[in-house]
Amino acid sequence: MNRIQTLKISGLRNLQGIEISPAPRLNLIYGENGSGKTSLLEAIHLLSSGRSFRSSKLDPLINYELDQALVFAQLDDGIRLGLSKSRRRRHQLRMQDETQRNWESVARSLPLQIIDATAFQLLEGGPKARRRFLDWGVFHVEQGFISAWRDSRKCLANRNALLKQDRFDLAQLEAWDREFVTASEQMDGHRRDYMQKFLPIFREVYSQLEGAHGDELALSYSRGWASDRSFAEELLRSRDLDRRYGSTQVGPQRADIIVRLERAPAVEVLSRGQQKILVSALKIAQGRLLSDCLGANCLYLIDDLPSELDAENRARVFDALLSLDSQLFVTCVELGSLVHAPGGSLFANLGRGEKAQFHVEHGRITA
Repeated sequence: MNRIQTLKISGLRNLQGIEISPAPRLNLIYGENGSGKTSLLEAIHLLSSGRSFRSSKLDPLINYELDQALVFAQLDDGIRLGLSKSRRRRHQLRMQDETQRNWESVARSLPLQIIDATAFQLLEGGPKARRRFLDWGVFHVEQGFISAWRDSRKCLANRNALLKQDRFDLAQLEAWDREFVTASEQMDGHRRDYMQKFLPIFREVYSQLEGAHGDELALSYSRGWASDRSFAEELLRSRDLDRRYGSTQVGPQRADIIVRLERAPAVEVLSRGQQKILVSALKIAQGRLLSDCLGANCLYLIDDLPSELDAENRARVFDALLSLDSQLFVTCVELGSLVHAPGGSLFANLGRGEKAQFHVEHGRITA
């Protein structure tokens, strides 16, 4: 069911010697700012994906007095996951006591979504954030995507290396182009299939959370090259431009999700609170689709849910998350902002064994 039964953290930021047994449905993590609440979510995210959602640098992750940070989780299906991040050595990722060369198996065993301040990048940021969001879903739902994605990246890297040379072998470029076309069209097919499944679920979730703009908001998929031409034609047309810039200007590496409210970019029209509702709907819809397609539940990390939302909208988002039957880790400063949220929250309907509260203070956690 993709739920964490035991979580151990050591040496990650100010967290040291942490061991907790999370509840299967809802885990409320509360405490003052800077106490370590977000670091707990960061540890789970790091284990699942190999990345922090707060920093791209390694050093801030590891406690300044230590050389490494350790994260361990045992899931409810018996799977054991462990990660060591070191200042001096390459990371070590283990699953069932076996060293993993990449995060593919771990990510499939512990799929997670995060709703935090960085989630606004889905609207405010460039295509990369939206492409990563899209490919997370395609990776989990569409078999064969990861193979095409890897082939495409390999072809793109080799093609760009050739383009940067003053003189290059045209036959070699054309050979890479043929492989690039095959992999890219496969990627595009997987992405389009995923979006066809995703859009109706998203529209349903968004209309439940935000009735005012449900009919006017539109999401569309842009594949990274002209919709009326084949990718082989586009590569050929773009060759001179590619040579000038030394990199490939068209292709799946430039795919995007366009989010518009009527004719304007949604980010230019919606308030900050409405934007949070929108990104929450996107993440919730991905979790629902994962469950529908695979029968697995997505774990959710929600950092400071009350931020940007009034009490009524907070209750709607909270209810939508609880209705997923996923394991939730939700941080807040004041517990009452969630526990006493109005609007018929499902929180009160959870049994004693389904929810837990953890207080964080100076890197120490108490249940």
